[in-house]
Amino acid sequence: MQSEPHAGPANLLPPLISKGGVDDFRRSGRTLAAGISPRDDTIAIYATPNADPQTLQAQNASYPEEQNIYLASAQHAPSSERRVFVTDTSVIFAALQRLLTNVRKKDIQVMDHEPTLEALNKLAYDYINFCKECCAYASQSITRTEPLQFSAEHYAKLFSCFSLFTLLYLPDAGHDRAPVGDELMEWLNTHFIQPSTEEGDHLSTLEKPWEDDTFWPYLTRTTLRGMSKASAFFLKELSRHPSMFLQRIAAGLLPLVTNHPRLYQYNAERDFVIAYRRWRDRVKALRLELNRIPDAAREDEAGNWWERMSAIVGLLEGRPDITKRICVDLGADWKEVCVAWSVFVDTRLRRQDMPDVVAHVLNEMPADPTNMEDVIHTSLLLGKPKSVLVEAAQMDIWLAAHFADMMEPLELIESEPDDSDLSLRQQYVLSYTEYLRSDPALWRITVDYMCTCEDIGKQMADEVLVRVPLRLQAPRDSSDASAEHERIRTGNLAGVLKDVAATCFEHQREGVRRTVCRIAAQTFLREQEYGMAVSFCTSAEDWPGLGRIVDRVLDDYITQGPEKFARHVAGIAPSLQVLRAEVGANSVFVHRLLFAVRLAEFHQRRINGDLEEAAADLVAMLREDIAPKSWWAVLLSNAVELLLYGERMLFTTDEACLLLCRLEEIHIRAAQGASEDYLAVLARTTKSGGEKHALQRLQTVRLALARYYARCGVIGVGGKNGIHSS
Repeated sequence: MQSEPHAGPANLLPPLISKGGVDDFRRSGRTLAAGISPRDDTIAIYATPNADPQTLQAQNASYPEEQNIYLASAQHAPSSERRVFVTDTSVIFAALQRLLTNVRKKDIQVMDHEPTLEALNKLAYDYINFCKECCAYASQSITRTEPLQFSAEHYAKLFSCFSLFTLLYLPDAGHDRAPVGDELMEWLNTHFIQPSTEEGDHLSTLEKPWEDDTFWPYLTRTTLRGMSKASAFFLKELSRHPSMFLQRIAAGLLPLVTNHPRLYQYNAERDFVIAYRRWRDRVKALRLELNRIPDAAREDEAGNWWERMSAIVGLLEGRPDITKRICVDLGADWKEVCVAWSVFVDTRLRRQDMPDVVAHVLNEMPADPTNMEDVIHTSLLLGKPKSVLVEAAQMDIWLAAHFADMMEPLELIESEPDDSDLSLRQQYVLSYTEYLRSDPALWRITVDYMCTCEDIGKQMADEVLVRVPLRLQAPRDSSDASAEHERIRTGNLAGVLKDVAATCFEHQREGVRRTVCRIAAQTFLREQEYGMAVSFCTSAEDWPGLGRIVDRVLDDYITQGPEKFARHVAGIAPSLQVLRAEVGANSVFVHRLLFAVRLAEFHQRRINGDLEEAAADLVAMLREDIAPKSWWAVLLSNAVELLLYGERMLFTTDEACLLLCRLEEIHIRAAQGASEDYLAVLARTTKSGGEKHALQRLQTVRLALARYYARCGVIGVGGKNGIHSS
């Protein structure tokens, strides 16, 4: 779920109903239906009958039997700056997974290992910086090629939430047990700027700024926020105030504001505590001086300056009631009260103590329940990580997923799965992947996230991988796609296919890689690119698939003739060499493929006029049992042309005898009722496709063999070393 933007209307492509065709659609007896996937945010839209078949038949309603099913996502796909954001932050996510994998291999406890915590801290700051950069980019007033998908305000919320999370749960080295006030004040000043620069600029232009209604609120706010330079500037301005008492108090307050001790200024907390006590003693001295001012001298033309100055001194004294009252008067919210408390009231307040302070403040100043950012800040400071995840998911599932990913190694949430067999982290990460799936082009990132979620996530990743469009069909226009297409057809992995294979290897999804190879093989088979089909079947170790390719190849011989068959099979030979060396290759399918290649070579030589080699090939296929018995009749039919060749005797007497023996076996087996096994293929090559015509073809073979024997008796033995006829 996203705080912005939600998916809007979707258009069906191709259109289910043409423009102005609603009435025709209704008359066809159809209506529109939708179904929601139980596993993700996908919605299936389809046309369905609006009545039972008998009613539709009575109305003469009709429509095509095949209906398109349209799949849509309930979420907007990432676009514009959001796409860059999810892509870039996925790199940090991947780095975090590598870190945790190495930690687990070494059996390291994250919370007890300082180097790992420091590495996690750096990665958290990487996330923060990306949120900050995207916020800055979205804030620019520039011409954009496409509108922003999310506003700068949205990224500012991510920035503030991730910054607070890191501050509280992944502090810099050595700060986990240190007072947290200064860091919280820096966070507050970064994300919730008060007072504004414009207010200061306005006051600095005035001759007597203390007479302006905004002067004392501004000075009080800058002191509260630790903006010592701004406070010092206007305290110096009070040196021109007509009241000598105020001049003296302002002069005494100036060094206290500018020299307010900060923890980061000291190497040890003990030194900070000592310096703070001395500083607080000087504040008490200023309070005594302030209290000695006569009542009559405590006002000027603008009002009671003494009360204003007393409030500021009371803040520095760390008085709880004054601190709260100042925040209320300034219109501050609960966050500012909590931070001021940690800086002025309880200066040694640690992260572990914040929930008590926050709970106390929230009783009097509750958070805004309509402001999800504010609610997340509340849960972070109260130490309620599960609530943080629930609320973050409502604002941006990206935030919830990456929070959960960091919370688990920090032991903020349980790593054990619940009844759903998923841990809390995995639930949020997989929810984020459903958002990513709204853009199919982000499949690599989607799979990377899914594969960090144990078996369930990996199974989901498998389903994504096998559905990635491989784009193996020859492109029509793009030169880049054409180059990719050519690289694939020269036996190289390229483009999407290469990326899918690499992703499968990275995540050890060997079964999926084989499935993808089978899909690629089927695509090439449809395009009659048999060499590539065989290559990918081999890679998939899909031996039944290889058998189907052989069947298709040999079927091409029957349906398209020897010439096209020979051209189609030309690319298989290299794959055959690899297959014959493959240890796990199924010899039955390899043997059938060998026959297809040898048959193609035979016809190629015959077409090219290399009849001697063609004759040798034909004999070898029969003698070495390369040819299946179902194809003997076809080979013998092909031998007629060679037997009748007048310029040279192409077969030896023994070879002619082999042809005759095979012919006799076919006749005998056919007479015994096995004609389907011996004559079916040849019958399919005849016009009628019947057994009768197949036998007539074989009769032609018998006559050709008889004539060949007669010629052998007249002029001697034929074959490669035979003699020319006279």
